[in-house]
Amino acid sequence: MVDKLPVSPSPLLTAPGAVPAPEGSPDAGVAWHHGDPLGEQRSAERSAVVIDRSHRFVIAISGPERLTWLHTISSQHVAALPDGASAENLSLDVNGRVEHHFVQTDLDGVTWIDTEADRGPDLLSFLTKMVFWSKAEPREGNELAVLSVIGPDAVTVLDAAGVVAPAEPYAAVAVPGGGFVRRMPWPAAESFDLVIPREGLATWWGRLAGAAPAGTWAFEALRVAAARPRIGLDTDDRTIPHEVRWIGGPADHGAVHLEKGCYRGQETVARVHNLGKPPRHLVLLHLDGSAEGRPEPGDPVTAGGRAVGRIGTVIDHHELGPIALALVKRSIPTDTELVVGSCAASIDPDSVPADDTVQAGRAAVDRLRGR
Repeated sequence: MVDKLPVSPSPLLTAPGAVPAPEGSPDAGVAWHHGDPLGEQRSAERSAVVIDRSHRFVIAISGPERLTWLHTISSQHVAALPDGASAENLSLDVNGRVEHHFVQTDLDGVTWIDTEADRGPDLLSFLTKMVFWSKAEPREGNELAVLSVIGPDAVTVLDAAGVVAPAEPYAAVAVPGGGFVRRMPWPAAESFDLVIPREGLATWWGRLAGAAPAGTWAFEALRVAAARPRIGLDTDDRTIPHEVRWIGGPADHGAVHLEKGCYRGQETVARVHNLGKPPRHLVLLHLDGSAEGRPEPGDPVTAGGRAVGRIGTVIDHHELGPIALALVKRSIPTDTELVVGSCAASIDPDSVPADDTVQAGRAAVDRLRGR
């Protein structure tokens, strides 16, 4: 929960029909919906919506060594990230647990990072402390703000606004008047982030009138249905990247590159990848819609009265009904009857990650032992 917003509430909250996110929500400061949350989800899947995500905390990093420096302190391979390219990235602690998740875009000599509103100041503080002698200068970059355009008609909407939509995931191009547009591989196939001057939010909102206004409820419903985790909701202080599908380079839509040099937490990543399995995995839960109330993020998931995991984001989806993401023990069969609070839950079998591969390190150990 957010106690204090690091950025001011969005001016777009004054738009007709805008309903603020609940107090204490990680999306506080922007619209939760615009009067029809389920209809907004349908529009996102059938046409196009524009969502105010200007509460995202933005960091700018300049300096000729910004990429090689960031490469050494984060999990993604970004040392040679091309101009006009983006990547998802993590900061891990010494034990390989996830501390920060962020998206970075390098354009015209500056790396722009956007992350969760409540975690942005801590991430900026960490980056600043880690500069030492490198020629890199991180600073608050909240003069830019994020709007997301999502849906099969998103390219048409952007074109009408004078924006050239990138063709490939994580590609970014500059937009007139400052900022850039970035294609993302989630929460839907056609997803774009407009990272534009904060002072121009209302102007851009008007230029994107070809898209229906939607709130963060729609974004979160699409994200959960796509089984994409959100730090602080779908993770806890024990989460390692393997548990929540953040393994892989940009081509894999991941945030942890497995073939790069040393960085904090790498030992855990390498050990799990080569020798072990993560203790938990992220799954999609279907919740009993007739139950009284809804679970809260962090509530225990139980089976037969025994805790087997924790629930993360809980959301109402326009087709799937009440759904949630949860971290559960890998050993739990998909047909196990689960309970969260007073709500019955079941695992969506299609959301369970494949777990039948033998790691290279484990195979080598078995060969040495004659197995």
